[in-house]
Amino acid sequence: MAISRSDLDTYLADLLKVEKFKDYCPNGLQVEGSNVIEKIVTGVTASQRLIDEAIAHNAQAILVHHGYFWKGENQAIAGIKKSRIAALLEHDINLYAYHLPLDAHETLGNNVQLASQLGWQVQGSLGQSLSLFGKVDGLETGATLQRKLTEALDFDVIHIGEENDEIETVAWCTGAAQDELERAIEAGVDAFVSGEISERTVHLALESGVHYFAAGHHATERGGVKALGEHLEQRFDIEVQFIDLPIPV
Repeated sequence: MAISRSDLDTYLADLLKVEKFKDYCPNGLQVEGSNVIEKIVTGVTASQRLIDEAIAHNAQAILVHHGYFWKGENQAIAGIKKSRIAALLEHDINLYAYHLPLDAHETLGNNVQLASQLGWQVQGSLGQSLSLFGKVDGLETGATLQRKLTEALDFDVIHIGEENDEIETVAWCTGAAQDELERAIEAGVDAFVSGEISERTVHLALESGVHYFAAGHHATERGGVKALGEHLEQRFDIEVQFIDLPIPV
């Protein structure tokens, strides 16, 4: 089976409610390729490695969370950007990217998928942010939750906090959302999980007593694009292949 380039763009825009988001990059079709799509490769980031994999697997489209044309970046099509886009154009491959809409989706989004993977009960969001909060599956300690995250995400998770402290409530936001820790502190949860960590976050976690888990930007954001690809495969009976290219952060 196949789907047209424009039909896929329209369907995803509606499914992910793209018009509701003011984002740092364009959401939707970023690079135009073949009009007929029979195979889609999905991945977290449209790196050269992922493009090469899509070429090797004869895909007509790539679907990612992290695409191109971010606000503040150099607008020139030169260097690495030129090489990536040239490869897409040479092989007539469409590039679709969905950033905040894919984080936020109520069933396919990165944050909901992370909760599902860990067995957390979602109770709501932290104010108007994308961060969610809820209860862990059973009673955890700092040490057991670190182990569970490490095993589930296949990533060496960094934990800031006492290993033996009990954790019942947790908030989380995938990717580069460490500054949401302040909202988690205000909400009074026991722990906050995101992808990245910096020096300031260590002090904030230690001084507030809220556990912080840095579980990898890439590792925490596999879930959304993988779930979205599986949805498209079932909905349109087209071939979709998720390709995981892990990185150490």
